[in-house]
Amino acid sequence: MGWKAAEKLIRHWKILRGDNVMIIRGKDKGETGLIKRVIRSQNRVIVEGKNLVKKHIKQGEGNTGGIFSIEAPLHVSNVQVVDPVTGKACKVGYKYLEDGTKVRFARGMNASGAVIPRPEILKERKKPRPTSPGSKDTPIELVLEKTYDDKAGIGMPDL
Repeated sequence: MGWKAAEKLIRHWKILRGDNVMIIRGKDKGETGLIKRVIRSQNRVIVEGKNLVKKHIKQGEGNTGGIFSIEAPLHVSNVQVVDPVTGKACKVGYKYLEDGTKVRFARGMNASGAVIPRPEILKERKKPRPTSPGSKDTPIELVLEKTYDDKAGIGMPDL
Protein backbone atom coordinates (compact mmCIF):
# COMPACT_ATOMS: atom_id res chain seq x y z
CA MET A 1 0.00 0.00 0.00
CA GLY A 2 1.81 3.05 -1.24
CA TRP A 3 0.84 6.66 -0.74
CA LYS A 4 -1.37 8.07 -3.47
CA ALA A 5 -2.89 11.54 -3.59
CA ALA A 6 -6.57 11.90 -4.46
CA GLU A 7 -7.47 13.20 -7.90
CA LYS A 8 -10.27 15.45 -6.63
CA LEU A 9 -9.95 16.68 -3.05
CA ILE A 10 -12.98 17.35 -0.86
CA ARG A 11 -13.11 21.05 0.00
CA HIS A 12 -15.65 21.16 2.82
CA TRP A 13 -15.32 18.19 5.17
CA LYS A 14 -18.42 17.31 7.17
CA ILE A 15 -16.83 14.31 8.91
CA LEU A 16 -14.44 15.23 11.73
CA ARG A 17 -11.93 13.38 13.89
CA GLY A 18 -13.78 11.87 16.86
CA ASP A 19 -17.13 11.46 15.07
CA ASN A 20 -19.16 8.29 15.55
CA VAL A 21 -19.58 6.86 12.03
CA MET A 22 -21.17 3.83 10.37
CA ILE A 23 -19.39 1.99 7.56
CA ILE A 24 -21.81 1.73 4.64
CA ARG A 25 -19.63 -0.23 2.16
CA GLY A 26 -16.88 -2.83 2.39
CA LYS A 27 -16.14 -5.86 4.54
CA ASP A 28 -17.16 -4.09 7.79
CA LYS A 29 -20.50 -2.83 6.39
CA GLY A 30 -23.02 -1.90 9.08
CA GLU A 31 -20.48 -1.55 11.90
CA THR A 32 -19.91 1.68 13.83
CA GLY A 33 -16.76 3.21 15.27
CA LEU A 34 -14.96 6.44 16.09
CA ILE A 35 -12.80 8.24 13.55
CA LYS A 36 -9.20 8.04 14.69
CA ARG A 37 -7.57 10.07 11.92
CA VAL A 38 -8.59 12.09 8.85
CA ILE A 39 -6.24 12.00 5.83
CA ARG A 40 -7.40 14.97 3.76
CA SER A 41 -4.76 14.58 1.03
CA GLN A 42 -6.21 11.16 0.13
CA ASN A 43 -9.93 11.78 0.99
CA ARG A 44 -9.68 8.93 3.52
CA VAL A 45 -10.39 8.29 7.20
CA ILE A 46 -9.17 5.69 9.68
CA VAL A 47 -11.91 4.18 11.87
CA GLU A 48 -10.88 2.75 15.24
CA GLY A 49 -10.73 -1.07 15.14
CA LYS A 50 -12.27 -1.41 11.65
CA ASN A 51 -10.92 -2.38 8.20
CA LEU A 52 -8.11 -4.42 9.75
CA VAL A 53 -5.43 -5.74 7.39
CA LYS A 54 -2.39 -7.91 8.04
CA LYS A 55 0.98 -6.15 7.81
CA HIS A 56 4.22 -8.11 7.55
CA ILE A 57 7.03 -6.33 9.38
CA LYS A 58 10.63 -7.39 8.94
CA GLN A 59 12.77 -7.89 12.03
CA GLY A 60 15.33 -5.15 12.52
CA GLU A 61 17.20 -3.20 15.15
CA GLY A 62 15.06 -2.52 18.19
CA ASN A 63 11.88 -4.21 16.91
CA THR A 64 10.70 -7.77 16.53
CA GLY A 65 9.25 -8.83 13.22
CA GLY A 66 6.02 -10.65 12.56
CA ILE A 67 2.52 -10.27 11.20
CA PHE A 68 0.47 -7.48 12.77
CA SER A 69 -3.11 -6.29 12.26
CA ILE A 70 -3.37 -2.57 11.51
CA GLU A 71 -6.29 -0.29 10.59
CA ALA A 72 -6.29 0.59 6.88
CA PRO A 73 -7.82 3.87 5.65
CA LEU A 74 -11.36 3.90 4.24
CA HIS A 75 -12.55 6.31 1.56
CA VAL A 76 -14.72 9.03 3.07
CA SER A 77 -17.63 8.11 0.77
CA ASN A 78 -17.83 4.69 2.47
CA VAL A 79 -18.67 6.11 5.91
CA GLN A 80 -21.57 8.21 7.23
CA VAL A 81 -22.08 9.96 10.55
CA VAL A 82 -24.44 8.22 12.99
CA ASP A 83 -27.58 10.15 13.98
CA PRO A 84 -27.39 10.71 17.78
CA VAL A 85 -31.15 10.12 18.23
CA THR A 86 -32.00 7.21 15.90
CA GLY A 87 -28.58 5.52 15.75
CA LYS A 88 -28.78 5.17 11.96
CA ALA A 89 -26.41 6.54 9.31
CA CYS A 90 -27.36 10.00 8.05
CA LYS A 91 -26.06 12.91 6.02
CA VAL A 92 -24.68 16.02 7.70
CA GLY A 93 -26.01 19.53 7.15
CA TYR A 94 -25.15 22.91 8.63
CA LYS A 95 -27.54 25.50 10.03
CA TYR A 96 -27.48 28.57 12.26
CA LEU A 97 -29.34 28.66 15.57
CA GLU A 98 -31.22 31.71 16.89
CA ASP A 99 -28.17 32.85 18.88
CA GLY A 100 -26.05 32.82 15.69
CA THR A 101 -23.95 29.70 16.33
CA LYS A 102 -23.26 27.40 13.39
CA VAL A 103 -24.05 23.74 14.17
CA ARG A 104 -24.11 20.42 12.33
CA PHE A 105 -27.42 18.57 12.16
CA ALA A 106 -28.62 15.17 10.94
CA ARG A 107 -30.38 15.32 7.58
CA GLY A 108 -31.72 12.75 5.13
CA MET A 109 -34.63 10.31 4.90
CA ASN A 110 -34.09 8.41 8.18
CA ALA A 111 -32.66 11.39 10.08
CA SER A 112 -34.20 13.06 13.11
CA GLY A 113 -32.86 16.56 12.40
CA ALA A 114 -31.07 16.61 15.77
CA VAL A 115 -27.93 18.66 16.34
CA ILE A 116 -24.73 16.59 16.01
CA PRO A 117 -22.35 17.80 18.75
CA ARG A 118 -18.77 18.72 17.97
CA PRO A 119 -16.40 15.94 19.15
CA GLU A 120 -14.72 16.56 22.51
CA ILE A 121 -11.34 15.45 21.14
CA LEU A 122 -11.23 18.51 18.85
CA LYS A 123 -11.29 20.86 21.86
CA GLU A 124 -7.84 19.61 22.89
CA ARG A 125 -4.96 20.92 20.81
CA LYS A 126 -2.29 18.51 19.61
CA LYS A 127 0.33 21.26 19.85
CA PRO A 128 -0.34 23.63 22.77
CA ARG A 129 -0.08 27.34 22.10
CA PRO A 130 3.11 28.92 23.46
CA THR A 131 2.61 30.91 26.67
CA SER A 132 5.89 32.85 26.58
CA PRO A 133 7.22 34.82 23.59
CA GLY A 134 9.78 33.04 21.46
CA SER A 135 13.00 34.27 19.87
CA LYS A 136 11.25 35.25 16.62
CA ASP A 137 8.31 37.08 18.26
CA THR A 138 8.21 40.89 18.06
CA PRO A 139 8.32 42.59 21.50
CA ILE A 140 5.07 44.28 22.55
CA GLU A 141 6.79 47.69 22.89
CA LEU A 142 7.68 47.69 19.18
CA VAL A 143 4.20 46.54 18.22
CA LEU A 144 2.52 49.40 20.09
CA GLU A 145 4.99 52.06 18.88
CA LYS A 146 3.30 54.66 16.68
CA THR A 147 5.31 55.07 13.48
CA TYR A 148 2.84 57.01 11.36
CA ASP A 149 0.76 60.08 12.17
CA ASP A 150 -0.88 62.01 9.33
CA LYS A 151 -1.61 65.20 11.31
CA ALA A 152 1.81 65.48 12.97
CA GLY A 153 3.66 64.50 9.78
CA ILE A 154 5.49 61.59 11.43
CA GLY A 155 6.40 58.83 9.00
CA MET A 156 5.43 60.84 5.91
CA PRO A 157 7.56 60.22 2.84
CA ASP A 158 9.53 63.20 1.46
CA LEU A 159 8.20 63.86 -2.02
